Amino acid sequence: MTEQKITLSVNGQSYTRMIEPRLLLSDFLRQEIGLTGTHVGCEHGVCGACTVVLDGRSARSCLTLAIQAEGTEIETIEGLGNVDKLGRVQEAFRQHHGLQCGFCTPGFIMAITDMLRHHPLETDDQIREALSGNICRCTGYEHIVNAVRELAKERGPLK
Repeated sequence: MTEQKITLSVNGQSYTRMIEPRLLLSDFLRQEIGLTGTHVGCEHGVCGACTVVLDGRSARSCLTLAIQAEGTEIETIEGLGNVDKLGRVQEAFRQHHGLQCGFCTPGFIMAITDMLRHHPLETDDQIREALSGNICRCTGYEHIVNAVRELAKERGPLK
């Protein structure tokens, strides 16, 4: 296959690469630019571990071709904070023990970041509905719900 040139912005930084047209966005993030925080679980878009924010809305990077992201702005878990300075959603997860093994956590955090930007999430039912696109095999989700409930109540900038 003939490689094609793409340019996209990830966490505010522009990247231009020559890629195979069939390269998945998740593979582009992990292999081409070294952002390994986006995890790949099921590779079918079911588990949500690969969730990123693409032009302001959450998207499954394992179902998106990198070439489809040409010219877009992508946010990954690396763009929300780091070990020295966690982002607000990351901090809420830490405070409420909203993770165990951590494999699904980046996808949850990216999906929640999107949901809190666009939806009120005023009830536990709304929170659980917002979380329903992500699967965790370690927790009972209660700690995650508690973290999101706190974030929804304080509703400030989520960066």
